[in-house]
Amino acid sequence: MLIVQKFGGTSVGDSSRIKNVARRVVEQYRKGNQMVVVVSAMGDSTDDLIDLSRQITDNPSPREMDMLLSTGEQVSIALLAMAIKNLGVEAISLTGPQAGIKTDIYYSKARVTAVDNTRMRAEIAKGKILIVAGFQGLNEFGDITTLGRGGSDTTAVVLAAALQADLCEIFTDVDGVYTTDPRVVPEACKLDTITYDEMLELAHLGAAVLHPRAVECAKLYNIPLHVRSSFNNHPGTIVKEEIDMEKSMVITGVTYTKNVAKLGIFGVPDQPGIAYMVFKTLADNNISVDMIVQSSMRDGVNDISFTVAQDDLRKSLETIEEIIKVVGAQGYTHDADVAMVSVVGAGMNSNPGVAAMMFGALADTDINIDMISTSDIKISCIVKNSEAEQAVKTLHTKFALDSVGQN
Repeated sequence: MLIVQKFGGTSVGDSSRIKNVARRVVEQYRKGNQMVVVVSAMGDSTDDLIDLSRQITDNPSPREMDMLLSTGEQVSIALLAMAIKNLGVEAISLTGPQAGIKTDIYYSKARVTAVDNTRMRAEIAKGKILIVAGFQGLNEFGDITTLGRGGSDTTAVVLAAALQADLCEIFTDVDGVYTTDPRVVPEACKLDTITYDEMLELAHLGAAVLHPRAVECAKLYNIPLHVRSSFNNHPGTIVKEEIDMEKSMVITGVTYTKNVAKLGIFGVPDQPGIAYMVFKTLADNNISVDMIVQSSMRDGVNDISFTVAQDDLRKSLETIEEIIKVVGAQGYTHDADVAMVSVVGAGMNSNPGVAAMMFGALADTDINIDMISTSDIKISCIVKNSEAEQAVKTLHTKFALDSVGQN
């Protein structure tokens, strides 16, 4: 059996933890499995590198940032390969480019376009354990690119697809996927299974257990993911396609993110094509937009509000300044002191009244809703940053997730 395993930064945070990972990997190898292991940078080393860059400049080149940040994973793959060899098993460390991972041209949040598995297949055939750097690839210019924070998850799933792996395990510092963040709601419960769509929504909306693009890729190639702890052998959460015809749980989870900013362009001419120009320009600058609200027309103009990731706020503001000149808008505003709170569940599709329950619960707690966005399986609200955690606690209780029951 060919197994792809991914270990996050906490799992390889120091030498003792690296040795623990090595023992776990070798244990599986000695059971007759072929092993490909994807690792993140050690502990907080990526954050340390970012802080170091800020000591040099407030506006670093995206290309040079990718060159800098990619070094973190190279440290961990080399150390893990050494630890495995020390246990008497052959291993080889490969960077993303050496593993054949090709990406598009966008630095800092590149997308994988192809994987040439020739080198990996050759090394596996020699009986070696492969240790691959997560989070990185190579673009058409021959430059190293990074996949964005959490991109090692994506690396693992992409390699599982490219190698037609039998199993993809995502090891992290938690036991699996919970109904919400246990640090905010101690009563949060671990889920045995969750659908790709539910996990994708939770990941997009702030749940840090899995990277959204990893879930997208897993769904595309129908690769079940086992999310589990690297510190024990307990069963985790299986992410897979929905099997049950009816979801027993209307809401599967509640999540929130503070990595969000609200922007508004006011006095926008109410003419065909204006919205296209606004959001096409943002897209051309590689800025992803989430919620969009357009007000009713008044005196031939309207207002357009939308949200972006806080990480994209500076670039968004620079882009909007150009947009308002082109479209003839009157001005713009922004607010970074907000959070997005969401409820997610495939069961809400066939259970009316979820939105009313959510809005009523927030109203009872005197939490004001600024913006609303919905899909078939999620409802998201923008609230004040300071009220986000209280909103999560309120909704977790309202939808009876406190009593789901843990394994």
